[in-house]
Amino acid sequence: MNLPSRARNGLNGVARELLRQPAVEKPRRQWVDDVVAWCHQHDIDLATRINSKALRFDANLLAQINDVLESARIAPLGRSLSGLTSSAQAKEGVEENKATRESPRARRVLVSFPPQPTTGLANEPRAIRDVDVHALKLSAFSALVQVENLDSFYAFSPELTALSGYVNPLVVYRGDSHYGGGFALLAEAWHKTRRTHIYAGDFDVKGVTLALDSNATHILLPGIEWLTQNATPLHVPAEQFSYQRRLRKHLAALPAAHPLRDYLTLLLEKQRGLKQQWFGGEMVCVALS
Repeated sequence: MNLPSRARNGLNGVARELLRQPAVEKPRRQWVDDVVAWCHQHDIDLATRINSKALRFDANLLAQINDVLESARIAPLGRSLSGLTSSAQAKEGVEENKATRESPRARRVLVSFPPQPTTGLANEPRAIRDVDVHALKLSAFSALVQVENLDSFYAFSPELTALSGYVNPLVVYRGDSHYGGGFALLAEAWHKTRRTHIYAGDFDVKGVTLALDSNATHILLPGIEWLTQNATPLHVPAEQFSYQRRLRKHLAALPAAHPLRDYLTLLLEKQRGLKQQWFGGEMVCVALS
């Protein structure tokens, strides 16, 4: 029987209290009963420390518990496994706590780089890499391009006139249940650089809202004339209506001549949108504020 995480947390609290007093008594709650069961299983005699209502802890009892943990190659008390990767947990002992471990992709993002020829692999237009956010040197990139849809990300090329003013833009997949956490870390770090952050995604109320939520400075869209001709009421999902209120407030706050006004009017007043995969014409970067 492994030491349950709630029992470990309770014992860690007891250890801190024992730094200030010789003994600590805890009522027979669930985590205490877990400790009792674990001690019985490992032949730790609780003797006069226990009764039907409480368990008394002292330094000697915690030392016995740590001896058992050490002999079983399990992390000692005071060493939390919470938030560690499985590899980091392995360095602490043989015990793994999947419920509190850091996800293997928690700091990972999908990035699109220029072609990088590799022996044994056919050349492709772009090199897609799964990288740790902390391995990226953000100062090497002049702009962040956040791509909403995975299929569009794989096909995306920054060789656009709208992006010609940016040297070596960092093209990253927005993320999903697998990569969303990593991108959130990247977006936060990028925001501190105060450099351009371009959102490339669907032309709909959710897409623009996601751009705003990501602290993007610009959104990559077809020119308004082309979009007016090609946007369709068929791409105005009912489940996105809840996002409209926020965009209406954003529209109302924009200056009269702001280029985003025409786009939001097309979305909100004419109720027309278009998926990223259907974009055409000349692309432009439109400021979001």
